[in-house]
Amino acid sequence: MNILLTGATGKVGRHVTEGVLARGHRVRALSRTPGAAALPAGVEVVRGDLEEPRTLPAALEGIDRMYLFPVPGTAHEVAALARKAGVRHIVVLSSSSVLEDEGNPSHQHHRTVERAVEDSGADWTFVRPDEFAGNVLWKWGESIRTEGVVRTPYGGAARALVHEADIAAVIVAALLEEGHAGEQYLVTGPRALTQIEQVRTLAEAIGREIRFEELSRAAGREAMSRVMPPPVVEMLLDYLAESVVTPGPVTDAVRRVTGREARTFASWAAEHAGLFNADRADRADSGSSAG
Repeated sequence: MNILLTGATGKVGRHVTEGVLARGHRVRALSRTPGAAALPAGVEVVRGDLEEPRTLPAALEGIDRMYLFPVPGTAHEVAALARKAGVRHIVVLSSSSVLEDEGNPSHQHHRTVERAVEDSGADWTFVRPDEFAGNVLWKWGESIRTEGVVRTPYGGAARALVHEADIAAVIVAALLEEGHAGEQYLVTGPRALTQIEQVRTLAEAIGREIRFEELSRAAGREAMSRVMPPPVVEMLLDYLAESVVTPGPVTDAVRRVTGREARTFASWAAEHAGLFNADRADRADSGSSAG
């Protein structure tokens, strides 16, 4: 089976690459800059860009199944090209936000890609993770490293943060095994933790105190607006406020699809503890949904 992976250098995509390789399948990875991809030996890295569909036909040649990172602007053209090239099954990295209000920018972003793949005529599987565990790096990493503090509104907001390796494990199963066509997997961690509990878990992992300071909504808006556009800020504030009243969902998708339990946030924190130390700041990840 020949597999094409897009977003192969992202937080989820690297785990997908390793998982497909480990099961003995041929892997072709799409990259804007193949020389800088730093993917494992045995991966065929080819130049291509989802935002430039004209670069894709050669990468799609001979491909049976495809992992698609969500790029809505060109999604219809990309999916049509994949189907024309003979791709039979497309597994999409989507988001739990498609289950929320259609006015949500994240809903619009990911649902556009899902519709494009549905329209292509290929078999599809939608993997819809809830909040990535790795989001705590871009949200809080700098203030933890430099001040030992987390400042955020809605400390009681609770979500079941999902380990990126678990998202990838579900994607790998959907790519390589039969029986996943037409499935929509809402992927979460095993337990919803409040933001205060998340900070406490990180403190235990790194072995030093992290002070939690709860901001008002207005102060949170001001802080977030320095790095995010207003519609995204309001979306995130509403998301947090709702998660105080109704904690995020907890599903058994990881166990059902992979046969093992989902990893805990504590396990993620232990694996990444070094990234919260001041001397490791250059290693910290950024962004919330890289593939």
